[in-house]
Amino acid sequence: MARFHDLAVTDIRKTIRDAVVVTLRAEDARAFDFVQGQYLTFRRDFDGEEVRRSYSICAGRDDGVLQVGIKRVEGGAFSTWANRELKVGDTLEAMPPMGSFHVPLDAASARHYLGFAGGSGITPILSIIRTALGREPQARFTLVYANRAVNTIMFREELEDLKNRYMNRLTIIHVLENEGQEIDLFAGRVDAEKCGLLFQHWIRPEDVDVAFICGPEPMMLAIAGSLREHGLDDSQIKFELFASSQPGRAPRREGVAEDGSKGVETGAQVTLDGESRHFMMSRDTTVLEAALANDIDAPFACKAGVCSTCRARIVEGEVEMVANHALEDYEVERGYVLTCQCYPVSDTLVVNYDQ
Repeated sequence: MARFHDLAVTDIRKTIRDAVVVTLRAEDARAFDFVQGQYLTFRRDFDGEEVRRSYSICAGRDDGVLQVGIKRVEGGAFSTWANRELKVGDTLEAMPPMGSFHVPLDAASARHYLGFAGGSGITPILSIIRTALGREPQARFTLVYANRAVNTIMFREELEDLKNRYMNRLTIIHVLENEGQEIDLFAGRVDAEKCGLLFQHWIRPEDVDVAFICGPEPMMLAIAGSLREHGLDDSQIKFELFASSQPGRAPRREGVAEDGSKGVETGAQVTLDGESRHFMMSRDTTVLEAALANDIDAPFACKAGVCSTCRARIVEGEVEMVANHALEDYEVERGYVLTCQCYPVSDTLVVNYDQ
C-alpha cells in the first residue's frame, strides 16, 4: 500500500497567472515511475489540520522528469499555498502515482485518440498526448480544449510545441467561452450541442478508438452522452473528474435496530500492508473513517468519491457506495469500492486495501 515519500522541489514556473508547474525529485525514483494520466496525492498541515490534495502529472513518461500542474482554486488552501509560497528547495510529501486514466500502449497500433479537456483538466491529458504520440509512431490525437479566454489556457506553449513536433498527427481545437473566434463553432461552451456540431463538421467519431475526458462534471457528462449517441461504447470512454458538482452525502440518522435499540454496528476486518485488524463500526460511518478512527493509516485524498486513492476490495459482506466518480464498471463488478463513500449494510464486513 502506498505511503508518503519526501519529494524535493527542483523547479517552479508559471504556466498562466494562477497556475504553476512544479518539478519534483524523488529519492526512490522507482516508486514514482508513473503511467501517463496518473496523479500524485500530497499532504500538508495548515494550522494543525492535515490537508490532502491530488494533482495530475503533466509530464510524459519519456520526458525524464516528474511534474505536476497546480491551478489555484479560490479558497483552496493547498493550491493557494503552492502558487504563492512554495519555492525551489522545499520538500513535499506525496504518495506514489495512482489512477487509471489511461490505456495500455502498443507501438504497432495506429489508434486515433480523442481528448476533451476543460481548464486544468488538460494536465493529465497533456501527459497522455506526450506519451502516446511518442510511443505509438502511427497514433493520432485530436484535442478539444475548452477555456474561458486565451489567457486562461494552461500549457499553451507546450501544446504549440507538441503541435509543431507532431504536425500531421496532433490536431488541437481551442473552444473559448468569452472570446470570439474566426469560426463560430469554436466559441462558447462545450456542451452536447457543441459536441454534435464538432462530430458533424470536424471530428469523425467512427474513427475514434479511445476518448479521454477531464474537466468539470457537467461538461464531462454532456460529452460522454454525445459520444455514446455517436457510436462509442463505455469501454472506449475514459473519465477523470477533478471536482464533483454533487453535494456531499447528508448526515445519516443514527442506526436503529429492529428491537428499537440504537447504534447498529458491523463487525469489520480491514487488511492493509499485510496486517488485518478487527473492530466494531457504526453503520452511520464510512469504512474509511472507521479505519482511520481505529488507527489504520488508510490512504485517502479527496473524500468525495472523485479520486481513487481510497480504493479497496470488499472480500466479504456488503456496503452501500453512495458516490463513485473514479472506478470503472468492471472494477465495481470485481468488488472494488471507494471506502470514503461506503457504509456497511451487513453484520460482517471484510475489506482489503492490498488486493
